[in-house]
Amino acid sequence: MLPGDILHSSAKAIGAQPMRSSLILIAMAIGVAAVIVLTTLGESTRQYITGEFAALGSNLLIVLPGRSETTGGQPPLLGETPRDLTLDDALALQRSRRIEQVAPITVGSAPVSWRGLEREVSIIGSTASLKSIRHLDIVQGRFLPATAPDRAVPVCVIGQKVREELFGKVRALGQWLRIGDRRFRVIGILAPRGQSIGVDFDDIVIIPVASAQALFDAPGLFRVLAEAKSWDSMLAAAAEIHQIIQARHEGEDDVTVITQDSVIATFDRILLALTLAVAGIAAISLAVAGILIMNVMLVSVSQRTAEIGLLKALGAEPGQLRLLFLTEAGLLSLLGAGLGVCLGLGTVWLLQRMYPALPMVTPAWALFAAVAISLGTGLLFGVLPAGKAAGLDPVQALSRR
Repeated sequence: MLPGDILHSSAKAIGAQPMRSSLILIAMAIGVAAVIVLTTLGESTRQYITGEFAALGSNLLIVLPGRSETTGGQPPLLGETPRDLTLDDALALQRSRRIEQVAPITVGSAPVSWRGLEREVSIIGSTASLKSIRHLDIVQGRFLPATAPDRAVPVCVIGQKVREELFGKVRALGQWLRIGDRRFRVIGILAPRGQSIGVDFDDIVIIPVASAQALFDAPGLFRVLAEAKSWDSMLAAAAEIHQIIQARHEGEDDVTVITQDSVIATFDRILLALTLAVAGIAAISLAVAGILIMNVMLVSVSQRTAEIGLLKALGAEPGQLRLLFLTEAGLLSLLGAGLGVCLGLGTVWLLQRMYPALPMVTPAWALFAAVAISLGTGLLFGVLPAGKAAGLDPVQALSRR
């Protein structure tokens, strides 16, 4: 039998049983589509989260007050040093040769009002350095002035949602905004940015850190953002931060320093493992489709006994018969995989339209892996029917026994 004859015979056998072939194609397509969709969701989530952390800034170090540590005992207990970070601590970090700039952060929530309109808004207290560290853009006015950090200047920068809800079509720049029991002049408006790691920059008000400490009566800082001078110096900068704070806190190393690259790498590893696990679970459905191919082809062998006997009587070798049935299984797998790819990509397109905030990214390896697993499964489960067909005795097969 020539290769063309094998392909023609396999295609004819598939077309002779449209209902049976359709069931196999549907089962294989659902498995392939599941692999593509779930892998896309996992990969998209991974890239979205790592991208959000990457957008925090460049060469970023986050200094948190307190240090979690294992204190021993059965079971191990979690100890924490309850010492606040102060504004002086943040300013002391600027002594490091490896740190470009520092932005102390105070966070709170307060009612913000203007001419009878009021809404509860998140308040961030910081310095002029926050703009460049967090890559914030100003569409109107300017950011916080570069004054002494311990000076409580009554100025503020507001997000787009705050501007729309409180001022409407009225020009917001220059207006006096009441935050809690204090008044602040609006000097700048942030560009639309939306959510970023749990912070809605469209619905916040940024004021000087000293003003925020006075407003919330909280001398301690929520955290300190520091920007290293280069990516390579981040670990050395983190070590210097520990040394500086330890010297200021009576020898206690009571802060936690998180580097941006470590956060990104951790989330990347976790979400990549989750993506592969989900893809593996989805691939199990392809095994179900493979079993269906095997069972259907075993029935096909019994129905085509006379045909197999005639082929063997005409001189067909056992290897040619194996190839014939494996080709049929491979064609069914490839057709099902092609249908599954179309179904999977169509579902991804629909999800992108439904959830535009999450950019759907289908990795090329997922498409290749889904088709390869589909083809491999079909061929694997096609071995038994092919072997059974090749082992038939031609005389008994012609007599349909």
